[in-house]
Amino acid sequence: MLKVSENPPMVWPEAGSIREFGGQWWVAHTRSRNEKALAHDLVNKNIQYFLPMIWKVRRQSRRTVRSLLPLFSGYLFFCGREENRMDLLRTNRVANLIEVVDQEKLVEELVQIEQALKAGAPLTPHKYIKAGQRCRVTAGPLIDLQGVVVQTKGSTRLVLQVDMLGQAASVEISVDMIEVLDQS
Repeated sequence: MLKVSENPPMVWPEAGSIREFGGQWWVAHTRSRNEKALAHDLVNKNIQYFLPMIWKVRRQSRRTVRSLLPLFSGYLFFCGREENRMDLLRTNRVANLIEVVDQEKLVEELVQIEQALKAGAPLTPHKYIKAGQRCRVTAGPLIDLQGVVVQTKGSTRLVLQVDMLGQAASVEISVDMIEVLDQS
């Protein structure tokens, strides 16, 4: 387990937003538990990436253990040119590369995850939702985030989806801070 200071940054390079990255986006499906090691390799090669991570707290024999874990287990998003893709494959940490057909859609979805993480929202992995009501946050630090609203155990959560992976994350949201985008 890594010390907090040994974890890779979620976004490389750390300045600005992933929206500013230049190049083509790919999704790296990593070998088991290689997301952070791959991120360290990409920092050393100065390749742009986004690895959304969340804190997981658990009790282990009278101690509290905090771990920074990937939000989407087994996936890392990187942006660059063809030679960067080849560098990534040479690390031997990638099981499969997923080509991104709709670059703009992926970036928009990832920017929402990035904004929620920067706002300090407690994201949790969530089941991917295909059907449901799309809503937009109208106030607070998560303003303009769009997702599907679900009710779970007495709370309302906004599900932020990454369609290409078939995965999602959710954040608790107050019902009075959202508006419906469509009626379907």
